[in-house]
Amino acid sequence: MSTGDKKGWLARLKEGLGRSSQALTGGLTGLFTGRRKLDDATLEDLEDILIMADFGVPTAARIVSKLSADRYDKDIAPEEVRALIAEVITETLTPVAQPLQIDSSNRPHVLLMVGVNGSGKTTTIGKLARQFKQEGKSVMLAAGDTFRAAAVEQLTIWGDRNKVPVIHKEAGSDAASVAFEALQAARDQNVDVLMIDTAGRLQNKTHLMEELTKMIRVIEKFDETAPHDTLLVLDATTGQNALNQVDVFQSAANISGLIMTKLDGTARGGVLIACADRFGLPVHAIGVGESIDDLQPFNARDFARSIAGIE
Repeated sequence: MSTGDKKGWLARLKEGLGRSSQALTGGLTGLFTGRRKLDDATLEDLEDILIMADFGVPTAARIVSKLSADRYDKDIAPEEVRALIAEVITETLTPVAQPLQIDSSNRPHVLLMVGVNGSGKTTTIGKLARQFKQEGKSVMLAAGDTFRAAAVEQLTIWGDRNKVPVIHKEAGSDAASVAFEALQAARDQNVDVLMIDTAGRLQNKTHLMEELTKMIRVIEKFDETAPHDTLLVLDATTGQNALNQVDVFQSAANISGLIMTKLDGTARGGVLIACADRFGLPVHAIGVGESIDDLQPFNARDFARSIAGIE
């Protein structure tokens, strides 16, 4: 990313995380106005603010513990608290901030894309396809969410928009057979990246797991090293429910990494921190808008400073 692109992304990130930042900093300003002393009651109130901002209990407890150790019974200003919060968030997120790597020795490098309906999964596939093409990679898509005709149609539109082939069948077809056909086509055409969309309904977890397990078996029979990445797309607006989604999909598909979307539409962006804390899964990218450029590799420090309201 060039310097100009980086500055533009940081501005969009800060704006996109505005609601989450306001949910946190508004509470902090109210709590610490007048340079309030850091006593037990203040620390308890601070922990409540952090938990309500969806940071998760472990991260909230770590922040409070660090403040207590360093500044207990001393006057403290809101900006000092924000700086320490950003420091702890950066420490929490740095180990999981890992760019998505495409191995050129895999032809194709198979990305299995999972996530609940409405998470932004299909749009994320379209954005990634555009980015891979801009990097000079050849791309193919597979419409493995055969349960919904709209999902097949949406993926086909993204394929047309990006000028990449889409392997699909009519709604109701066997998803594993779509994956198999796509794998064969991608190998025959020496494609760099194959992204396979999947169904995302959680109402019937057993059916979802069976379908995903079957699809993965077919992929592994074709190439025992595949899928090379299984990426879970999470919608930040779901807040703490995102943790439940990771649990469900992890048991069904052995998730290798996360992408979080719609951070611009919520005050609950802190859930990304809670996910990192609980699961330790790589966070490859985050989305803060509809534009193709609003999905970018995840940077721990930039995210921490933006959500803590630090310029």
